Order: sequence, then structure tokens, then C-alpha cells
Amino acid sequence: MLYGIAAATTALLLAAALAALLRLPALRFGILDRRRQRPLPLLGGVAVALVTCLVAAAGEWTRFAPLGPEIGRLLIAAGAVAVLGLIADVRRVKARFLVGGTVVAAACVVPYGDTGFLLALPAIGWIVLVTIGFKALDHADALVGTVGVVTAFGVGVCAAAEVMDELAVLLSVLAAALTGFLMQNWHPARIGLGASGSLFVGFVLASSAVMTRAGHDPVSSIGVLYSLTALATADVLLVALSRRLAGRPLLRRGPDHVAHRLRRVGLTPQGVTVLLGLGAFAAVLVGVLVHMGWMAEVRVLWVAGAALIAVFALLHIKPYGPRRQPSFPVGGTVRPPAQATSSQVGARLRVRNG
Repeated sequence: MLYGIAAATTALLLAAALAALLRLPALRFGILDRRRQRPLPLLGGVAVALVTCLVAAAGEWTRFAPLGPEIGRLLIAAGAVAVLGLIADVRRVKARFLVGGTVVAAACVVPYGDTGFLLALPAIGWIVLVTIGFKALDHADALVGTVGVVTAFGVGVCAAAEVMDELAVLLSVLAAALTGFLMQNWHPARIGLGASGSLFVGFVLASSAVMTRAGHDPVSSIGVLYSLTALATADVLLVALSRRLAGRPLLRRGPDHVAHRLRRVGLTPQGVTVLLGLGAFAAVLVGVLVHMGWMAEVRVLWVAGAALIAVFALLHIKPYGPRRQPSFPVGGTVRPPAQATSSQVGARLRVRNG
């Protein structure tokens, strides 16, 4: 218990400090996200991944929290996925490069002894889907960090219920590292996660959730796993449907994610993050309660129904048209119309009357 608190505190402080330090080399070497209104440094994900792995490895080295072979493989595979993301941050790569690497990494962490080969295949596919979904969420300040913290706590509770203490400690360290990163990523963000961090976070969370549900009923596991990551999967579904209906290529980037559409209806960046964070919390809470046996399994249909309603509602917000222009110059001063003096009014009346 005391080690878990110390590890989480260390991860929080280290992630906040390292994210601030890595901002300068990201600016120096041009590792930036130029799709936003202002270029954003992208080495924050390196800070989260590095701190999480180092703190977990310190527990193994000191023997306070031995990782075990499964958690060790998970960290190695997640680190490899983070490296793939870093390559994508530094230079443009094709999507199949990231997807293929994530498939290989997922195949290395699935617990085949509990799932069997037939169930391992959909588990690998689900890990890849959620990992890519978290990468897709990384288009708004603090969004992936907030959703990641909520999900990490939820999956950590499920792991603790299964007496998987090593996994629970790892997830608490990840949640703490993301919290420290959020100190630099809250709007207006000073540094972003990038593909490196978003892929790392999504992979660790998805793989950990699969490990906690391994050996349970497959049908109920589908509902629990979906509830734990409902926001990421709903965003993927929304984008896929939107681009399909608009006749756009599936892999072509565009302002068509959940956060983009909420911004179009007038929400502030902070408001979008808080709203989606609350939505993720509600879905994760349902998944945790069903996993613990404190809620009927059929209640996961609430999450699925709410997500489908939200997706179809957001489809009516057109993302590809021109943005509404402000009625006043940005950054300028709005001046009230000048009032005519009494002498000017009299002169105008004399001219009008001839």
C-alpha cells in the first residue's frame, strides 16, 4: 500500500517535470503537431511512457512490487508501441505501419492460456482497435489524459478485484503519470502526447483490461470491455460513418471527431474535455460495477445505447464545411457606433430641407 502511494507520487512529479523539460527539444527539432491553430510540441508521450516504465521497473528492481512475466511482457510490448508512435511523430508514416506493429505487440501480451486461440484473435483485434481509438482522441487539449486517468482507475479496480496486484500498481502509476502530464497539457496546452503517448496509453489500458477479463464468460466480457473504453470506440465509429457518408477516404484526416463537433456547437475546449471526461467516467463506472457483480450484465446495454444515440446525434453536425467566421476582427477592439452630435443633426436637417 505504502509503495503504491510512493510510486504514484513519484510518477506524478517526474512526469510533470519531464514533460516540461522535453518541450524545449521538441521545439528545437521541430517535433510539432501543425494541425492545430498553433504548433504544439509532441514529446509529452515520451515523458508518460518513460516515467511509467521506469517507476514500474524500479518496483521490480527493489522487489517491493515484482512485475512478473506477464506484466514484464506488457511493458516491453507497450514500450515498442511507444517507439512506433515516436517514429510517426518525427516523420510521416503510413497507418498500416502503426497498425501492423500494434498487432504484433498485442499478440505478445494476450493470455492464451486463459483465452485459448479462438478467443485470442478477437482479443488482439480489440486491443488494436482501442489503441488506435486513443490515438484518434489525441486532437484536443487534455482529452486523452483525462480519459486515460479515468480508464486507468477503472481497470485498476477490476485488476485489484481479481487479485492482480502487480497490474493494479502499474495502472495506478500510469494514472499518476498522466495526471502529472495534464499539468502541462490542460488548455492552452504547452505540450502534447503525440502518437507515442496516445498509442502507449491505449495499448496498456486495452491489454490490461483483456488480462483482467481473461477466464470470464466471453459474452459478459464483451460488454465490460466495451464499457471500459466506450468513448474511444464511439469516436472511431463516428469518424468511420462520417467519412463513409461524405465519400471521403477512411484514413484522410479531418475535423470530424467528437471533440471537433462539440466545439462547432459552441463548447469551449475546457468544456469539451470535462463533458467527455464525465461521459467516460459514467461508462467506466458501469463496466466496473458489472465486473464486480454489483450490477446486472444487461446494464452495459445502457452504455451501448447512449453511445449510439450520441453518435447519430453528432452525425448531424456537419464537420467538413467552412467554419463560421466571427462578426468582429479577431484580437481587435469592437468599437460602438459613433453618436451624432446636436450640431451634426442640425446640419443634416438643413441640407435635407434645402
